[in-house]
Amino acid sequence: MDRLQNIDCLIMELLQEQGLHYPLPPTLEEKQHLLRSLMNIRPPWPASDRLIACQDYELQCQLADKGVVELSETELVEQTGRYSLRLWQGDITRLRADAIVNAANSQMLGCFVPMHRCIDNAIHSAAGIQLRLECAAIVQGEEPTGSARITQGYNLPAKFVIHTVGPIIPDGIPTPAQEQQLAACYTSCLSLAERHGLENIVFNCISTGEFRFPNHRAAEIAVRAVRQYFVDAGTHLRLGTVVFDVFKQIDYDAYRSLLGKN
Repeated sequence: MDRLQNIDCLIMELLQEQGLHYPLPPTLEEKQHLLRSLMNIRPPWPASDRLIACQDYELQCQLADKGVVELSETELVEQTGRYSLRLWQGDITRLRADAIVNAANSQMLGCFVPMHRCIDNAIHSAAGIQLRLECAAIVQGEEPTGSARITQGYNLPAKFVIHTVGPIIPDGIPTPAQEQQLAACYTSCLSLAERHGLENIVFNCISTGEFRFPNHRAAEIAVRAVRQYFVDAGTHLRLGTVVFDVFKQIDYDAYRSLLGKN
């Protein structure tokens, strides 16, 4: 079975299990958009081995098309005897790391909005439906803001995904308590990574974008929290590399202005 036949079979099975009817698009790009949309709306139902195999084949093809980025290709911007901080502007789902961080919602099941541009949607779409299944198995009810959970990475080049719930700022003006919650997201993720023996972790810009935390202030809190974690943890750490992954230029500029100046 070639790639087009595989993705057609995959789409058909996803449509059938949800009782949907939709004509198969003609191009690979259109098929991929429909596939991602169907994955986004799929509840955490058990999946057949055949469905998983077809999905994994397509997602690995998509990863090969995008290309994997090694952490050594990211920009080293700060280094001490305890840790190194790196910066990279691009798609977090391309990075080969021990763990990438997902800015999750409180249900921690991923984004159900088809083709939504949030990082939660991007990570679940690239990892595959197994990620939502594992999240559903480990989270009961709503996850507290500032906490973190770890799952496998599945079809991502990262071994693990660490999910954290950042504060939502409807008016774009965070309170001191919300700033503390954001700092807790970073500390929780770092502590969880260390407990699992990980050597590196990649953060996205938690709570910015859809959650409306001001970009530069979020960067200040992130950098301060990461530096403070290594000060408080001492020297006996396996974890030693932290990458700040950004997508927007405003975030790159904010981190670049802060890093290397401790």
